[in-house]
Amino acid sequence: MSHCHDEHSHSHGDGHDDAEHDHSDDITPALQFSLYQHINFDEVTALNEAVEGSGRAIVKKTWAERLTPEPELASDADEELLMNIPFTGQIKLHSILLRTSDSDSAPRTLKVIINREDIDFSTASDTEGTQTFELSRTSELQELPVRRARFNAVRRLALFFPDNFGDGDEDVTRVSYVGFKGEWMQLGRAPANILYEAAANPADHKLKGTSVNQMGSGIGGRGPGF
Repeated sequence: MSHCHDEHSHSHGDGHDDAEHDHSDDITPALQFSLYQHINFDEVTALNEAVEGSGRAIVKKTWAERLTPEPELASDADEELLMNIPFTGQIKLHSILLRTSDSDSAPRTLKVIINREDIDFSTASDTEGTQTFELSRTSELQELPVRRARFNAVRRLALFFPDNFGDGDEDVTRVSYVGFKGEWMQLGRAPANILYEAAANPADHKLKGTSVNQMGSGIGGRGPGF
């Protein structure tokens, strides 16, 4: 179900014409659409982390540091982990990058919830979530493509790991890297579209309604959480 896009095998014998292109593919598979610089690191939190600040620390790892074992996020009281990751603007999420381990402490399930500031373990368990992934037990980097139509206007992500591969015998869940691919939009752009829609839709019911609504749905109809 998960996809490993960590670039391990590269072509080196395809001739001079392809050398530069191959090199570009090697270096920038995640950097091209990386959302790293658009994460609000100061506000990243992790509930049930054994070491305070470790959730923020693994999110702050760069692409070059993705395979380093430390720092690592480990759960404390039980196997559940809940990360809250806000962005500095509105994003369109393409995929989530995750590295765990080939052990019982690797998380088995990831539930992703968008644009909720009130998420705790109770609400994370009870809500259906925006998308749920069955993860692999591997130390390879996993890339989890999201259903983009559901992630067009994201300001905040909650990552809920409810269990691991220990089948109840392992109380500690461990994650060593989390990253994101997608597109970033300036924060001022979406609210302007939303305000335009809010003003236009009630006023223009029939004659102008069709054209205004079509324009609105194109530029801001999928506004953040409205």
